[in-house]
Amino acid sequence: MATYKEIKGVTVQTRETDPVVSIGTWSSGGNLNQGRSLLGGFGAPTGASANIVFGGDNPATASDYAITESYNGTSWTEVGDLNQGRTSVSGFGTTTAGFAIGGNYSGAPGAGSNNVESWNGSAWSETTEINSARIAGVATGITTAGLFSTGTAPGSGTPSSKTLNESWNGSAWTEVGDLNQARRDGAGSGTTNTAALVFGGRNPPANTTGLATNELWNGSSWTETGDLNLARMLLSGSGSSTAAIAFAGNNPTPGRLTQTEQWDGTSWTEVNDLANARMGAANGTVGTSTSSLASGGETTASPDTQALTEEWNFPPPTSAILTEGDLFLSAGTTLKGFGKAGGIPAATWASGGSMSTPRSNHAAFGSQTANVVSGPSNTNNCESYDGSSWTEVNNPVDGGTSESGSAGTATAGLRFAGKTAPTATANLTESWDGTNWAEQSTTNTARTESSGVGTQTAAFCISGRTSPGPSNCTANVESWDGSSWAETTNVNTKRGNTGSAGTTSSAILFGGKEGSPDYALTESWDGTAWTEVADLNTGRQYLGAAGASAGLALGFGGNTPSVTVNTENWNGSAWTEVNNMSFSSASRKGTPSATSVATLASGGTPPDSTSTEEFTADNALADITVS
Repeated sequence: MATYKEIKGVTVQTRETDPVVSIGTWSSGGNLNQGRSLLGGFGAPTGASANIVFGGDNPATASDYAITESYNGTSWTEVGDLNQGRTSVSGFGTTTAGFAIGGNYSGAPGAGSNNVESWNGSAWSETTEINSARIAGVATGITTAGLFSTGTAPGSGTPSSKTLNESWNGSAWTEVGDLNQARRDGAGSGTTNTAALVFGGRNPPANTTGLATNELWNGSSWTETGDLNLARMLLSGSGSSTAAIAFAGNNPTPGRLTQTEQWDGTSWTEVNDLANARMGAANGTVGTSTSSLASGGETTASPDTQALTEEWNFPPPTSAILTEGDLFLSAGTTLKGFGKAGGIPAATWASGGSMSTPRSNHAAFGSQTANVVSGPSNTNNCESYDGSSWTEVNNPVDGGTSESGSAGTATAGLRFAGKTAPTATANLTESWDGTNWAEQSTTNTARTESSGVGTQTAAFCISGRTSPGPSNCTANVESWDGSSWAETTNVNTKRGNTGSAGTTSSAILFGGKEGSPDYALTESWDGTAWTEVADLNTGRQYLGAAGASAGLALGFGGNTPSVTVNTENWNGSAWTEVNNMSFSSASRKGTPSATSVATLASGGTPPDSTSTEEFTADNALADITVS
């Protein structure tokens, strides 16, 4: 019978319930200094820990506020006021770069504006105005790529809802395709001007009935999609076009609402309610589908403006989420003939089929038996591996981009960023469907020598260099949701030419360099934060990598500064040297979506190589009994 110590790289977990389930909940946060309703807001990609709210009103006194407050995850602090107090104002951005758009000015009911103010992290300043003045519109995006949609045109009498849609490109507002459904007092989600979701609101002509309808923006037109379960107006929302939440609002029966719904890209599902019913809470994209904020609003049928704040979070599960190589067993279970991972130290590299084109600094994704490589050194050529031989397939659209990040499988892959010339970084993104490449939304930051983890629909572009050379590195991480990139939590140490493995919820980053010497640094991602963990035994850059989670990974080759065959295995807590490759190389590419016990390494330099090697662990059998 095998003992635990014999099963290296595998955790036997004796749990009676499935630890993977995680349910979002609302919890109390710090109160605003000034209670108000119909205020605007925006925040960090991480959601509730860093947000800005501004404007709003007190229906009891008909006062419109210029007050701006900043949230640090615990308490609110008053910061620089708007130049013009306003209510029914919208906004998008982050805590250091955002916009307050449109709204209704005090002393002149119904007198909306096309005014836009820009936030720089400490103060507001007037900037480029929208083309059509509106109140209670929906703002989505960031300060370089956003949308302002729907709303109410200023004027007397019954306000009329609009279908208007304007796109912001970082310097100008342009009227683009109208929505199918006129609405105001709706909500939205989105991180760019090419992918957004608008939902709920109230409809003309009476404007007294809440809407359940949703529309999805693809960069050129709106498409009606799955309805909310509960029609409502004066609601709030946050997230992207593929992962969002809608919460609170009014309809007018049953009045102020607590209901929260979650969007998965196709449909809405009812999830845990707010503790406090409200409408007119901060109107803006102030987080993600898993971390967000509800602040302010009216909480009773008569005007009762509140300072209440609630935080939406998906808390860590009570037990660690299962990762590649983990077993979920109840006490008393016996597994017969289990293929243990104890053979990793004795695992060997074996020659694989040769590519038709020598290459290094290329992109690679897939598994040991189904792999795709594309790009340089000096070619746009793309090849596919079936476990024994390589076949040339359709080339990428964007040419010979080198030093790109990558993620995905042999039939659903992604490559991004990189370098298009010796002195030019790239922000290009292309997807592979097993037959053809297609251009996708670009990264927000052009970079080379970045790393990638994840899938075609959920990936990270990690660190790299914003311009070629020994320095100019960034700690920036961007998250891909299948349609667009958004900035997310930075790594602790900026660097380029790293190895990486895992997913957007469980990943590891190791090695790399900025200046000198080569780094042995390792960082682990748990879905919330990057944490420094045990170093590589041999610091290096331009190394290959493979692995499906933060708990199991392989790093091999690279510059130390001389090229090396060294291979190390990560078991979730430490690196162990295992059998070396036969080909001493830098820029030998691994397969980010493969496992650490079944991996393909391809290409490398010097010189550029056609060779491939397969790493396979010993699958010696053993019985395991859980006590």
